[in-house]
Amino acid sequence: MLALRTHIENYTSTTLSDNDFALVAAAFTPKRLRRRQYLLQEGEVCKYFAFVLEGALRQYSVNNKGVEHILHFAVENWWIGDRESFVMLTPSPYNIDALEDSHLLLITHPQLQELMLTVPAMTRLVRELDQRNFIATQRRLHASFGSTAEERYAELQQQHPDFLQRFPQHMIASYLGVTAETLSRVRQKATRQ
Repeated sequence: MLALRTHIENYTSTTLSDNDFALVAAAFTPKRLRRRQYLLQEGEVCKYFAFVLEGALRQYSVNNKGVEHILHFAVENWWIGDRESFVMLTPSPYNIDALEDSHLLLITHPQLQELMLTVPAMTRLVRELDQRNFIATQRRLHASFGSTAEERYAELQQQHPDFLQRFPQHMIASYLGVTAETLSRVRQKATRQ
């Protein structure tokens, strides 16, 4: 729970009182996932948003040809869940599964709403996370429309170099929206330069 407290305080530039953090801690449920175990499967309603204490997860969809499209990775001190399904209580088009054995803290939408009413730092945290998510989504959309495979790879290399070591290349390719062959070519070219 210390990691969650540090995360909230860093994101909100607020020092939580012990009483406020006790309310926060009581709202979260610890959950362990084994590698390849699902947090969410396509067609289910996303009942929980998860804070990653240890491990790594991915959020992805599978098209009608069986091809996976990775939307999001989440590693330590990141959040993961289908925002639309979580808020609107609609079936999710996504799967979320563990890429490594993972330790999570889960919160439901009603619990989060209650915390936002009682702990002002949680309102600031959600606002900050929403803003950063919007910016990241906007950048990903722009990159998918206007950037070359080389540019997308360079951006990932700059922003999240650990992903390149931590995740299999076929998943990196899916995340970048390129084929494994294209990624191999891009990596070889980057290595030569």
